[in-house]
Amino acid sequence: MSSIIKLENIVKKFYIGKPNELEILHSISLEVEDGEFVAIVGPSGSGKSTLMNMIGILDRPTSGEYILDGINVGKADDSELSKIRNQKIGFVFQTYNLISKTNALKNVELPMLYAGVKNHVRRQKAKELLDLVEMGDRAKHLPEELSGGQKQRVAIARAMANDPAIILADEPTGALDSKTGRLVMDLFHKLNKEKKKTIVLITHSNELAAETDRIISIRDGNIVDVSKGGAKK
Repeated sequence: MSSIIKLENIVKKFYIGKPNELEILHSISLEVEDGEFVAIVGPSGSGKSTLMNMIGILDRPTSGEYILDGINVGKADDSELSKIRNQKIGFVFQTYNLISKTNALKNVELPMLYAGVKNHVRRQKAKELLDLVEMGDRAKHLPEELSGGQKQRVAIARAMANDPAIILADEPTGALDSKTGRLVMDLFHKLNKEKKKTIVLITHSNELAAETDRIISIRDGNIVDVSKGGAKK
């Protein structure tokens, strides 16, 4: 297997050159293989969200190198980076981040709209993705008409819109009860096994992390442990 994510000596600092300069990530090196399901765990303030922002190209590192699916991210300009983000990475957030005045179907269509996909193709693909997450019968519902678990399933369908190689999930079950969280995790396992998606799960839950292939523990901006998970079959 080849590495789809490769971070080498990634440092992230804020307030550079000021008295309150702060280094959040200290020379992080990490590889994730194509098709792997990985958990990044750590307490609040450990740097895991900053690390996710690096992996998701939502922020640039202060120093170090990041190769994403063969592309050197550090050498890409802003428009190339937004294209890479749109095509290669699907995001799932704890707060769903759905557009409130837009129904489930149109929310799922959105990344394809940005990618310039034709209208009828967009609509058909969005319907298929809603069916995949068992939300086909809620296509016309607005987010406010959906439960937390239903919103998250729509968000997962949206993350899959451009058939990305990687799904980045930041505390995706954090706002859900345990039963609904279980449904969401089962969906990630399905996408990993059946659709061969590489999934990076950011979580503070050791229980959820234990279901993945590999657990990367981060504390105070350093990787302190890498262990094998008991991936759910």
